[in-house]
Amino acid sequence: MSRSGNGRLLLGAALMVVCGAAANAAEPGYYGYGVKPTTEQIAGWDIDVRGDDGAGLPAGQGSVQRGSEVFAEQCAACHGTFGEGEGRYPKLAGGTGTLRSERPEPTVGSYWPFAPTLWDYINRAMPMPAPRTLSADDVYALTAYILNLNDIVPNEFVADQDSLPKVKMPNRDSFIWTDPRPDTMAKPCMNACADPAAIKISSTAEGRNLTPRTTGPLDTMQPK
Repeated sequence: MSRSGNGRLLLGAALMVVCGAAANAAEPGYYGYGVKPTTEQIAGWDIDVRGDDGAGLPAGQGSVQRGSEVFAEQCAACHGTFGEGEGRYPKLAGGTGTLRSERPEPTVGSYWPFAPTLWDYINRAMPMPAPRTLSADDVYALTAYILNLNDIVPNEFVADQDSLPKVKMPNRDSFIWTDPRPDTMAKPCMNACADPAAIKISSTAEGRNLTPRTTGPLDTMQPK
C-alpha cells in the first residue's frame, strides 16, 4: 500500500475518534468537567430565608438578653451601643415617622417589612469582617435584640422559627406587593389577537426635546 493510502487510513481513524468524542460531548448534561454536587454541598449554599412566612429559618432560638451581649461583642463598634450608628455606619434603630420627611432614616424599625429578613441578612452578611461565623442561636438573639431596640418586641421575647414570622413590622403595610401598571397586568393573547398590520405608531419622542441627539464630547463622532 502506498504512503498516501496509509495517510488516508490514519486520517480516517483520527476523524472517527474526534467524531466519537464530539458525540459524547453533545449528550445532554455532559460538559467534560466538574462533578455532580452532593446533597451536603448544596445544603451549604441553601441558606436563604423567605420574608413573609419565614420559610428556611433553621432550628434554634435567642433571647433579647443574649442578643444584647452578642451585639456588644460583634456589632456595637459599627452600629453603636443602642443601634444609633457610629460614623458612617448605618443606624439600626429609630427613624420612626421619617420616611416622608426631607431626611428619611430607613432603619429596621422604620422601614423593613419582615422580621425573618433581618435574620437572613445577619446570618449571611454579618459581622462584616467575618460573615457566616455566628451560630443560628446568636443570629436569633441579635434579631430579637434589634427588634427590641425598635420597641417592636418586649424584653422577654425569644426569637425562633415559630415566633419570628409572627412579628408584625411597623412599615409592613406601606409596601406595594403588586405592580399596578397596566402593562404588567396584561394577560398574553392566545387567540383572536390584534392584527400586527393594524398596529401603528401614534407618536414618538422625536422633536419633543426628550432625548438629545448629541451628547458633549461625542459631537465630534457624529456623521457630518
